[in-house]
Amino acid sequence: MDRRRIVERHNPELNKLDPLSPFSVGNSEFAFSCDITGLQSFPEQYEVPLGTQSNWGWHFTGGPNRFTDKDADQQMFDTHGRLVGYPMKPGNNPEAYHWLRQNPHRLQLGRISFRFLLESGEEAAAEDMANIQQQLNLWTGVVTSEYTVQGIPVRVTTACHADSDTVGVRVESPLIAQGRLQVFMRFPAPDMVHTAWAKAVYPDWDNDERHRTLLTKLEASRALLERTMDEDRYVVGWEWSSGRLERSGTHEFTLVPEVHGELFEFSVSFAPESPQTVSIRDIVESSERGWEAFWMNGAAIDFSGSSDPRAFELERRVVLSQFLCAMHSGGTIPPQETGLMYNSWFGKAHLEMHWWHASHFPLWGREDYLLKSMKWYREILPIARDLAASQGYEGARWPKMVGFDGKPCPSPVAPGLIWQQPHPMVLAEMCYQANPSRELLEQYRDIVFEAADFMVSYAHLDEEKRVFDLGPPLIPAQECHHLHSSKNPPYELEYWKQGLEIAVQWAERLKEEVNPRWVEVAASMAPPPQAEGVYLAHENCPDTFTEKNRDHPSMLGALGILPGTLVDHEVMRNTLMKVKEVWKWDSAWGWDFPMCAMTAARLGEAELAVDFLLMDATKNSYLANGHNYQRPGLTAYLPGNGGLLTAVAMMACGWRGNEQAMNPGFPKDGSWNVKWEGLKPFL
Repeated sequence: MDRRRIVERHNPELNKLDPLSPFSVGNSEFAFSCDITGLQSFPEQYEVPLGTQSNWGWHFTGGPNRFTDKDADQQMFDTHGRLVGYPMKPGNNPEAYHWLRQNPHRLQLGRISFRFLLESGEEAAAEDMANIQQQLNLWTGVVTSEYTVQGIPVRVTTACHADSDTVGVRVESPLIAQGRLQVFMRFPAPDMVHTAWAKAVYPDWDNDERHRTLLTKLEASRALLERTMDEDRYVVGWEWSSGRLERSGTHEFTLVPEVHGELFEFSVSFAPESPQTVSIRDIVESSERGWEAFWMNGAAIDFSGSSDPRAFELERRVVLSQFLCAMHSGGTIPPQETGLMYNSWFGKAHLEMHWWHASHFPLWGREDYLLKSMKWYREILPIARDLAASQGYEGARWPKMVGFDGKPCPSPVAPGLIWQQPHPMVLAEMCYQANPSRELLEQYRDIVFEAADFMVSYAHLDEEKRVFDLGPPLIPAQECHHLHSSKNPPYELEYWKQGLEIAVQWAERLKEEVNPRWVEVAASMAPPPQAEGVYLAHENCPDTFTEKNRDHPSMLGALGILPGTLVDHEVMRNTLMKVKEVWKWDSAWGWDFPMCAMTAARLGEAELAVDFLLMDATKNSYLANGHNYQRPGLTAYLPGNGGLLTAVAMMACGWRGNEQAMNPGFPKDGSWNVKWEGLKPFL
């Protein structure tokens, strides 16, 4: 299989400014997004911030101990005869509520821009750029940007080092010799503002007094800048081939190249303490080696032999999604929905989305990318234990919306969700299936077992029916339901069963005594609620398909994402058809489409699986840069990209019990000729 050819035929290219599709370079821990100039020269022309972000760069407004979770008001909910508190509303302490939601928040580390001067001496604007040709080479991870300013050509190469949070830039242009090209770096204030739900959080370019930028070292071709914000700090290292550095603002520095020749190179490194010194040549070579190794290892898939006119677009989405997920979702902490592009929800991760970001990695033979963030669950295990204990439960309850520190935050939805609970168990199992070892079992044993202890403590025995119920209180994955009335959503019931069965398997593999409660609860989960031949959103929702036919049709996940051991296949088939007919798809989210495709695949509805995967819907569109678009302010939604990769792997390679069928999720009418290597079967 000619992997390079498959990848490079989908290199994204632009010949004009696309306000939705900046290109990015990065390395899983750091990313830099650029406009058509190859830097961040015209950010006001883009609908989303042009970000420079890392997994280590975070900030607490006023310091990390300004408020704790104990300062947030708790609303009390009846839980089978006892009261349990959830911080759902600002209540009597709105300041603590909003501070805890917004802190810690991920930092925009700095903006690096060109300043082009016209012949008149005025600064060039975006409309002065002409003859634009920009390409992101997916095989090398390098962006090449070509354009003219008043007819004078500019060629820019932008790359990120594979192992260092360093951007390298090479500029070739007669503008350098004419003294008409400069580079400047500007730093924003660190604080977040309370913005509309799920909108992009824009950097604050005012409030200069809220932070400090010190030039701590200046040499002939190198400078160090120290950034300080409350109790947080980081350092920026800037190196250049020739030129002089000038302070051009309180938090702005301008680099003026020497007017000798037409070539100028520089690199900018960001670090908590000591930035590395890396040449532009080393940066480009590192990027080339790193991305070639990524593409040559793991799985590959080729749709070029298919006659279905949608095949090329599906392959484009698959290739770009692999690149984007490796860059944004393959780091040492679970990512935010927008990855390292820009901040949504204050840069925090939503742990119920971790599965969607990363479950594809083991299926594509790249489980090492997932294992990096799996280690983080071990670090926050004490926090998960405390959360469970504070609510009167055993074991460890994973929070929902978190910063790097793993601490839960108040929210009108987050505290009530439970479907993130089995995620680490299932992700650990997927890593084990990809590469079985006792070492892995021992490494993640506590995560699996303590999660299971919470799950059996949380499930409630219905004495009359002799089954275990989930909720209330809970909010299902379909978040438009009330905490106080939701009971037994099908997806969560099936997921509880699967998670507990994994815990039993792990104990047996480790030759440890199995907790009999895990076996008891897994064997007696309540049946998924249904009425008139279809599954309901939950037991108390008879209006599922009339009033609640919006947001996620998550009842489908019980068979598709999950094996569906509690599910009647014909009832689920009816449910899938009903969802297709009546769902308000403009209210769905990017991962709903691959979820539906996975359900269709398990039901043997291959044509329908492809139709769902490629449905013509706004939130199932993929931009020129490969990002899954949702709406203004949320133009990058990586759970959609990750879900697509998981669904395609499942549809091509099959799932446990169906591993031998070739491409079981694709039609057998000859329209789809899918070739692949290296994929692994789904659970």
